[in-house]
Amino acid sequence: MFSKDIYIARRNELREKTGNGVILLLGNEEVGMNYKDNVYTFRQDSTFLYYFGLDKPGLAAVIDNEKGSDIVFGDNPSMDDVVWTGTQILIHDQAARCGISDVQPLSVLNTYIKESAEKGLKIHYLLPYRYRQYLFLSGLFGKSVEEVKKGISIELTKNIVDQRLIKGDEEIAELDKAVSITSKMHLRAMEYARPGMKEQHVMAEIYRIALEEGPGVSFSPIVSIRGEVLHNHHYNNTLKEGQLLLVDAGAESGMHYAGDMTRTFPVSGTFTGKQSDVYQIVLNAQNAAIEALKPGIPYKEVHLLASNTIVDGLKTIGIMKGDTQEAVSAGAHALFFPHGLGHMMGLDVHDMENFGEKYVGYDESTDKSEQFGLNFLRLAKKLVPGYVLTIEPGIYFIPPLIEKWKNEKKSADFINFSKLDEYLDFGGIRIEENFMITSSGSRLLGTPVAKEIAEVEEIRAGA
Repeated sequence: MFSKDIYIARRNELREKTGNGVILLLGNEEVGMNYKDNVYTFRQDSTFLYYFGLDKPGLAAVIDNEKGSDIVFGDNPSMDDVVWTGTQILIHDQAARCGISDVQPLSVLNTYIKESAEKGLKIHYLLPYRYRQYLFLSGLFGKSVEEVKKGISIELTKNIVDQRLIKGDEEIAELDKAVSITSKMHLRAMEYARPGMKEQHVMAEIYRIALEEGPGVSFSPIVSIRGEVLHNHHYNNTLKEGQLLLVDAGAESGMHYAGDMTRTFPVSGTFTGKQSDVYQIVLNAQNAAIEALKPGIPYKEVHLLASNTIVDGLKTIGIMKGDTQEAVSAGAHALFFPHGLGHMMGLDVHDMENFGEKYVGYDESTDKSEQFGLNFLRLAKKLVPGYVLTIEPGIYFIPPLIEKWKNEKKSADFINFSKLDEYLDFGGIRIEENFMITSSGSRLLGTPVAKEIAEVEEIRAGA
């Protein structure tokens, strides 16, 4: 945990922003995989961690703006719990570490909320992302699940987003730790992967590092020779000479801050000519985007800059043609770059995505596009010092999508479909790193990992 003064200051800032009523924040519970006691790895709700730091299941908390008090609700372990899981720190002692002295049984929460509502106080709560939370709130308020959905506090949501988006020094230190562990994972993947291995062998090796140095991974890793499948969680393919291996993986720090990095490298010792050409285009797009990062620039502009760079590069190898700006405006590049350039990052690898992109990555002056590719851009608004985000351009050759566009003659003015027959078995390339926006530009988080072609090949030569 951070010092208790940090949690007290965070809660007081939220109290001041919200101004009235009672703020109810729910922690997560353990969830059974196939029966009650065989549970998934517990992960506390990130907003609960942000304001209370208590990494224990079965808790809820109230920030009472009328009384100026903070209360944690939860039950101490029973003797049966002690028998099975050992002696644990009492909730009162844990709560004291985040500056809270008022701890009450979870059963009291129902009465507290009911009495607050009877006084006419506004009960602020967030949109749940687990159905058990809907059921809990439904029972708490005596309302249907649909009524619970309609009653969420948009004001509270926006206030929390505004606060969590700007990372404090203590958070940046944790993010540096998370990304540095992530860097070790990716360097090890480059050193370790060999023809004849299965993807799962590489995945297991990077997972080992995440567990040795922290709580584990920040999301389910992507370790795939099928890099054109954007979120590929299948690990059973065998690595073969001539293929590319795409590894998109991240670690959590001890405080559950996330790293998120991607590297793509040849299973053989060197890139082929085609692989080298496409890889360099992706790297050029990433470098152009990194150079553009600064306060005040809309991230959508950075995305479009990377898109322009990709089109220019694909034109040099005969895959695209025509005017670059017109091609990007028409969305022709999205055949090869069908996702956004990046997203916010923090306690969540896609920071606060449970609140919705319109609150996190967009604002009143930034509209979400409906154009294919651009509609997947998670972050578009102006950058502000303290934001932490990813830069992750990619180029992918997705045979079913290519066939569909070819049959529809979609963007035929900008795409040489006949040339694409040479790339249908190519796969995909993505390069990703994490940055903090500073007062004058940006800073790379964590320890750098090789990404220049010569550097990658040097590491692979020693594998």
